[in-house]
Amino acid sequence: MRADAQRNRDRIVEVARALVRAKGFDAVSMDEIAKGAEVGPGTLYRHFPTKESLYDAVLEAWAGKVNAAVDSALALDAPAREQLLTWLTDYAAMLTEHKGAAARITAALGDPGSPFAAKCTTYINANQRLIDGLDSALRPGVEAIQISRLVGGVAAVVDNSELPADSMAPMLAIVADGLLAP
Repeated sequence: MRADAQRNRDRIVEVARALVRAKGFDAVSMDEIAKGAEVGPGTLYRHFPTKESLYDAVLEAWAGKVNAAVDSALALDAPAREQLLTWLTDYAAMLTEHKGAAARITAALGDPGSPFAAKCTTYINANQRLIDGLDSALRPGVEAIQISRLVGGVAAVVDNSELPADSMAPMLAIVADGLLAP
């Protein structure tokens, strides 16, 4: 990609990230993003033919953050519950970083045709790594997609309601306690 085209793409993603974070995916139009990035609609659509493909690019940086967060939680010299809560808290925070992302990504879990399938797979794989790392501390039969849906559900409720962000911690503690072996 030419340097100027890469700069345009990067600027489009940066503007979209800021607008989605502030207003939510549904409230932002492609025209608004093009104007904010100071590019024409043709330039925007050449890089991102759909709003979903642009949103996917906005979420792209999450993969690195997700893997670093699960690695960090598993590396803690702490009891399994603390490791689990650290990961669940970080995961929920990543889901609520962009308004509306928690519900959108959680709803896409298990749908290979979703434009967010790659992001869902990243989260499911991270949860599988957590299961593998905490295996003996977790209830038998816990599946990565179950963790993804549980945390995504909690995050979506907080993200789409009037609840304060700190109300998520006690709900995640309940989820963690339910995942741990008795």
